[in-house]
Amino acid sequence: MQHVHDLAIIGGGINGCGIARDAAGRGLSVYLCEMNDLGSGTSSRSTKLIHGGLRYLEHFDFRLVREALTEREVLWGIAPHIIRPMRFVLPHQQGLRPAWMLRVGLFLYDHLGGRERLPGTAVLDLATDSAGTPLKPGVFNTGFEYSDCWVDDARLVVLNARDAADRGAVIRPRTRAVSAERRRDLWHMTVEEEDTRRPHTIAARALVNAAGPWVGEVLGDRLGMRAPAQIRLVQGSHIVVPKLFEHDRAYLFQNPDGRVVFAIPYENEFTLIGTTDRDYAGDPADVSASGTEIAYLCETASACFARAARPEDVVWAYAGVRPLHDDGTSDAKAASRDYVLEMDEAEGAAPLLSIIGGKITTYRRLAEATLERLAPHLPGRRGLDAGWTGHEPLPGGAFDPDGVGTLAGRLQREHPFLSVRHALRLVRAYGTRAQALLRGASTLADLGRSFGATLTEAEVRYLIDHEWARTAEDVLWRRSKLGLHLTAAEAGALEAWMREAAPAGTASS
Repeated sequence: MQHVHDLAIIGGGINGCGIARDAAGRGLSVYLCEMNDLGSGTSSRSTKLIHGGLRYLEHFDFRLVREALTEREVLWGIAPHIIRPMRFVLPHQQGLRPAWMLRVGLFLYDHLGGRERLPGTAVLDLATDSAGTPLKPGVFNTGFEYSDCWVDDARLVVLNARDAADRGAVIRPRTRAVSAERRRDLWHMTVEEEDTRRPHTIAARALVNAAGPWVGEVLGDRLGMRAPAQIRLVQGSHIVVPKLFEHDRAYLFQNPDGRVVFAIPYENEFTLIGTTDRDYAGDPADVSASGTEIAYLCETASACFARAARPEDVVWAYAGVRPLHDDGTSDAKAASRDYVLEMDEAEGAAPLLSIIGGKITTYRRLAEATLERLAPHLPGRRGLDAGWTGHEPLPGGAFDPDGVGTLAGRLQREHPFLSVRHALRLVRAYGTRAQALLRGASTLADLGRSFGATLTEAEVRYLIDHEWARTAEDVLWRRSKLGLHLTAAEAGALEAWMREAAPAGTASS
């Protein structure tokens, strides 16, 4: 007799993996499939922020901002290895948003979301504060400093998937949902694994379409249903350049066109600049940062910093497609980032829930809302109550939010062959689970082959065995950002080694 899952999920981005984790922790039987690598779409192509969205206040998205602000400290608490506080400098520029408007916005930002640990807003004299040193002389005099958090977005996805699997969920990357058919109170979904190309069918009481920018395609092409008209695809692009400033604060700049652009310290040696907003048409898999967008981001940075950023300085550019709810706004940058849950249900029929919109900061609350909507169609909640994901740490995150340095120091004392930088990188990626990939090693040679930039065979094997890594791209651009530090030859050597070591992927699900 075929096993029946309580919940089947299409899409292995942050929303799909967050829902899988929450559902599995409540005792539900969960199956998740993702046609590519986990987090390989929009979820790994963000601005890398856990933030309330200061600019959303201008569009009166108070509910979204309040929810997102509340989530900052919640997420920092459950994943302090991959999420950390960051101070943002918002310079005031004559002729743009007036200073009083910025003050009001930041006052609301400080008080809407129940901030407890993050420091509040401060006023800066940019003529004397170190935050003014890298800026173009004569352009900015006053600034405001406020708090948000930075996140390793792709690792947030994979850690939610890892925790879901540890709690019993079946996680299947590189497995395409070919079709699904509703037969009364069950969905029968046909899936096809990338390696075997052999289709097989799974059954579930409820189906969640968390396919991100492919949500409409899944509805129309694979489920044979009419896609909702209110999906708006918006492209956001980012660039990475050699670092434009030395300190560890980030910047949020206003632009004369009404947009805002972030400049964020990134991977020790670089500055991340983004994002753009423009409507997108076509296959989301084909999205890339255009020359126009790269030039725009370089011009914005060069207008603000003393050190120019030129297109030829760009070491990496990436773009993602956001599947936003189309609220009729004419300008892409003003389209709401709030999420909408589209429910297709009828008495006696298995439900389908499609997710439109959302932002990485609110993924956990979206998962709770999803399970609340589906609850009448699912067996009694046998596990933990709603809200459990807000206090149970993600894998590796069971330590004090301020304890990254302490944990790295302990790791180095137990494994003296690690450099300070190597130990800190491991802790910021794996937290307490860094011990697992170092187990039994008393010398650097015990970690096996070195691929460059402190990446060793032991770490890659851990990623294969526990985090579904299959290719060098998975390792270098999603499980880490070491692709910025390895040479092309080193990356090629890693790819060749992984073809032998991980022909089919061995992460347990």
